[in-house]
Amino acid sequence: MSFAKKHCVPCEGGVMPLFRTKAEEYLKEVPGWSLSPDAKRITKTFKFKNFKEALAFANRVGGVAEAEGHHPDMLVGWGKVGITLTTHAIGGLSENDFILAAKIDEL
Repeated sequence: MSFAKKHCVPCEGGVMPLFRTKAEEYLKEVPGWSLSPDAKRITKTFKFKNFKEALAFANRVGGVAEAEGHHPDMLVGWGKVGITLTTHAIGGLSENDFILAAKIDEL
């Protein structure tokens, strides 16, 4: 099943973050996202014509994040939105990060 069709599962900690090998495998399912050197985050920058479009996109991301109960770090600037995903409760990546990445890519 593709990540975009799944839903995030609440994570309160107590589970291990994904190992680099699993994160690299999952990364193949979300083209354009990059794995951090420590394998604890994935990031992607989205480009737009202007600030208004970037802000509108960030707001759509916020809606998806709220619906999934999993929230990215976002940096909104003129013509771009940088998104970083990690599961703070476990100090690294979980499947939720890839699910949300796939859903963001569908916006």
